Amino acid sequence: MIAVIRAGGKQYRAEEGAVLEIELPKKGILAGERLTTEEVLLIESDGKTEVGTPRVPGARAVLEVLEEIRAPKVVAFRYKRRKGYHRTVGHRQRLARVRVVELAIDKKGK
Repeated sequence: MIAVIRAGGKQYRAEEGAVLEIELPKKGILAGERLTTEEVLLIESDGKTEVGTPRVPGARAVLEVLEEIRAPKVVAFRYKRRKGYHRTVGHRQRLARVRVVELAIDKKGK
């Protein structure tokens, strides 16, 4: 079973057992916790593909949090020529590494 899920404003291709790095859903999330999301945009099962408008009704994805990580630093450098002004700013996004435990569609949800 393959699905496209939305997390943190981005879309991810998910299969059962796959490990994804998504934006941290909330502060204080611990390793081992399970998250259930209903933001399933597309799901393929048994050769049938269902596309949501925007979500597939009755579909859900269960994610297990493995750890909280930080993305590589992104550096932005600003300057104004001939003015002696320059500034370096950096950012590291907090991410959660998750494993897709289950992708399911509830037939009654249609």
